[in-house]
Amino acid sequence: MRIDLHTHSTASDGTDAPAQVVADAAAAGLDVLALTDHDTTAGWDEAADAARALGIALVRGTEVSARAHGISIHLLSYLQDPTHPALTAELDKTRDARLHRAQAIVELLAVDVPITWDDVLEHSRDAVVVGRPHIADALVSRGVVPDRDTAFRHLLSAAGPYHVPHYAPDGPDAVRAIRAAGGVPVFAHPGADARGRIVPDRVFDRLAAAGLGGIEVDHRDHSPAQRKRLTAIADRLGLLVTGSSDYHGAGKANRLGENLTAPEVLAAIEDQGTTEVVRP
Repeated sequence: MRIDLHTHSTASDGTDAPAQVVADAAAAGLDVLALTDHDTTAGWDEAADAARALGIALVRGTEVSARAHGISIHLLSYLQDPTHPALTAELDKTRDARLHRAQAIVELLAVDVPITWDDVLEHSRDAVVVGRPHIADALVSRGVVPDRDTAFRHLLSAAGPYHVPHYAPDGPDAVRAIRAAGGVPVFAHPGADARGRIVPDRVFDRLAAAGLGGIEVDHRDHSPAQRKRLTAIADRLGLLVTGSSDYHGAGKANRLGENLTAPEVLAAIEDQGTTEVVRP
């Protein structure tokens, strides 16, 4: 069974509609797909309809923005109740903060490069969450940078002059909110040190104490050394180990199914989650 538990659609910063992500996953030979857009569940219904029609199982989830040790982190929430106030309130607050942050970044960039807020909106289309990837796409269209990755390495770097922080809940609080909503929290790509600073080992202990369920170990942004480190942390804390593509369509080089999750891990996530996996 081929299981990919981390993908994005146009509901956040992916380039393909939810139904198209599901269709691409089926074409890639996946048996199970998770749709985990940033801070939203807006793509769930469309993806579920497509999954039933195409004969692929769908895990409904969300990639929740959070902060720990002064560092931006992401938590994959699987199979939560999308109406539960403990989590929806945080997602609403974070989405609003992301929007204002994006507008502030564009104002800073516009002093030095040709970009407008309308340029960004052309690329965000139906996205519920407007953020830096859409700014990156606008910069590419304007010819300022050749691709998203270059935009993030330079103009949109957290260490660069155009960086603007945004609200996100404290990591343990986000874990507790996910658990309160009946979701299963998994720490997304925590060893992606090429992206910037990563959290020290003691943060995993704090998150585990709050109810963290697993760690996304197998990810293209994790070196062999990081995978070994994260596997040891998961073993020490009794956490699940997942693998995923973090697929964004044309937005990133990540390919569906390039990293996978074991069937027994998915079964454990199902046992803990509130909503059911959508099956054909």
